[in-house]
Amino acid sequence: MPFTKYSDEVKEGDLVLAWMTRSNIKPMFIKRGEQFNTRYGVFTHEKLIGRKYGDQVPSTHGNGFIYLIHPTPELWSLSLPHRTQIVYTPDASYIVQRLKIRPGSKVLEAGTGSGSFTHALARTVGSKGHLYTYEYHEPRFIDARVEIETHKLNNVVTITHRDVCNEGFDIENAKIEASAIFLDLPSPWSAIPHISRVVASNRIVNICCFSPCIEQVAKTIEALKANGWKNIEMVEINARKHESRQEMVRDVDDAIGRLRDVKKRRTDGLNKRNNRIESETEGSSTEKRQLEDIDSGNDSTAPNAPKVGGTKGFNPFGKGTRIKQGDEKFKWRNVSRAETEYKSHTSYLTFATLPPPIPANILNEDGTVRGCM
Repeated sequence: MPFTKYSDEVKEGDLVLAWMTRSNIKPMFIKRGEQFNTRYGVFTHEKLIGRKYGDQVPSTHGNGFIYLIHPTPELWSLSLPHRTQIVYTPDASYIVQRLKIRPGSKVLEAGTGSGSFTHALARTVGSKGHLYTYEYHEPRFIDARVEIETHKLNNVVTITHRDVCNEGFDIENAKIEASAIFLDLPSPWSAIPHISRVVASNRIVNICCFSPCIEQVAKTIEALKANGWKNIEMVEINARKHESRQEMVRDVDDAIGRLRDVKKRRTDGLNKRNNRIESETEGSSTEKRQLEDIDSGNDSTAPNAPKVGGTKGFNPFGKGTRIKQGDEKFKWRNVSRAETEYKSHTSYLTFATLPPPIPANILNEDGTVRGCM
């Protein structure tokens, strides 16, 4: 099972993720006689067998390369074929933690969708636990079932084609007793009344409803309250990536030199413009472009101005020869830059807990607990 166990080298029949760029990861099943075609070149499966995961593999003609990456739920979510909107790692990791899912847990998931979170849950519950996942859309159900079988997760995952909002979660000849429920449905409030029949009766049960609209959250909360769920809380996850890089250190002398240069170029430019206007009312297209350059302060005829294409030399303020990051001729410092904006809202997460029922043998006739005032 590639998503629950790790191996060191690529074998025939393995699912391998071909890493080309951070935003371009493609899955492939290794089979002799086949090849993987990309814009970076052709990669024959024959030459991939026996390679170590993490290896950089050159293309047949050496024009490009790929990295061979062992599949994980996190990387699978970046490379899977989308059938629906998926649950990405920032949400998935938080949901698993809040639902207290661990090896050996029994979990309900509805609906399966593209199977992104299904893989994450399957890895977490492990071989001693079980995941029951439901999908009402038949084509998506068929595709998800094929993926589960192909990825060898069918001994951990049971997938069912059903509309749980109307038909519930019961599976014939199966005692589910789930301790965690995840609902990614258009109307989770319709499914909540059916949950009590398939949850563990001897422990606290946790639920998470994944809803993109606040109106869905409001209806879900009403249904949770009506069915005895407690500790209801809505959470929204906003993830932001940070990129580490090197930034050139620019000193005061550079700034002073730049200011002097700008002032001189501006003065020279204005003088040239005035002289030109007085002598000519109309010029060639080349002269017009030069006048426009002078107006914008980009006079290429100024003594200290950088030449077109950067032939003048390095300018620390952006014009001139392009300098490779980390060039030893200049001073650098390590910096971290965050994305300027969040990648937008995915969904609201509504959490709640269901306490186990109080045993009947400790209740009084009026329903109060014996020994309590």
